[in-house]
Amino acid sequence: MTSELKAHFHQYFGGNPIIAFAPGRINLIGEHTDYQEGFVFPAAVQFGIWTGVQKNELPFCRLYSMDFEEEFTFDWKSFSPKKGHWSTYVMGFLAQLKQAGYPFEGFDMVIGGNIPLGAGLSSSAALSVSIGTALSQLFGLKFNPLSISKYAQNSEHQFAGVNCGIMDPYASAFGKKNHALLLDCRSNQHQEIPIDLGEYSLLLVNSNVKHSLADSAYNQRRAACEESVQLLRAHFPYIQTLRDLKNENLNEVEKLLPSSLFPKAKHVITECERVQLAANYLKQGDLKAFGKLMNESHRSLSRDYEVSCPELDFLAEKAWEFPGVLGARMMGGGFGGCTINLIPIEQISTFQNKIEQSYVENFGVAPTFIQVKISEGAKIMS
Repeated sequence: MTSELKAHFHQYFGGNPIIAFAPGRINLIGEHTDYQEGFVFPAAVQFGIWTGVQKNELPFCRLYSMDFEEEFTFDWKSFSPKKGHWSTYVMGFLAQLKQAGYPFEGFDMVIGGNIPLGAGLSSSAALSVSIGTALSQLFGLKFNPLSISKYAQNSEHQFAGVNCGIMDPYASAFGKKNHALLLDCRSNQHQEIPIDLGEYSLLLVNSNVKHSLADSAYNQRRAACEESVQLLRAHFPYIQTLRDLKNENLNEVEKLLPSSLFPKAKHVITECERVQLAANYLKQGDLKAFGKLMNESHRSLSRDYEVSCPELDFLAEKAWEFPGVLGARMMGGGFGGCTINLIPIEQISTFQNKIEQSYVENFGVAPTFIQVKISEGAKIMS
């Protein structure tokens, strides 16, 4: 991709650009915990976004997207979001620099990537982090990964209109090969946990569906968590969010909350503990115990938090029945997208054939399979 991007850059702008790379990410476990300041467990993957950039000494910025085969130009002194357009991510990050008082000027930029679309690998976060890494190098800003993560997050909030958490850009910026990040979403600090899968691999199965209620359901779940915290503070005055409660508190929590709220609170509380346990099991190399936590996580997301769907439940349950699979669960916000599966490498081909056949028979659409490797975070390539 680096050589291909250089060729496109030379074709459109000439010169020898700085090239930055930022990866997409998976989340091993820990869904819908981030907005309760809980724990998540992401890792960078081998797919990502490459950004080439150079100064052009012009009053405007010239962009080219390899994926969309489209050029875009804007005045770097006066610009505004172009809703739904890829250029918004460039302007969004530039707006963060402008607000913070950092100097910049006109530049040329080419962007290209290989993240499978619709797989929940956070291509938008990778795009923002790649742009930020490139611009930091170009203008000598020397941003650390946390700064890039926060600017990328703010860029999505303010320009793209996406109220995302810190996990996606953080994992892209901080990722480390063969390590997952045990990330505390309150302190924005992490531990690097070594991951040795041995004869196993992580395989994503994309359901290739996305149900329309995802956005409204997300807002409802978030509101339910916040309401639960308000009610529980009368008995647990020390809590700021549900992350401050433990499994041992569940009996009391159930008595204090209405039946409409308790299952949602239960998921967040138990999922935060599953993340901590997962990190310990993986440190010890206990893949079987980690796999069981993946299964528990899916059941909780499906039955308690109610963010799964028939397609995701089908894929997870079929995986549980398959010989050798240690764990499977939905990954991401829910109502479509992928399951993540821990499976013996030698079984992948057979697994794919059987899952595809039964999934097509039941839903009339073929799933997509993506084998992922835990890889490095954002960096300057040249």
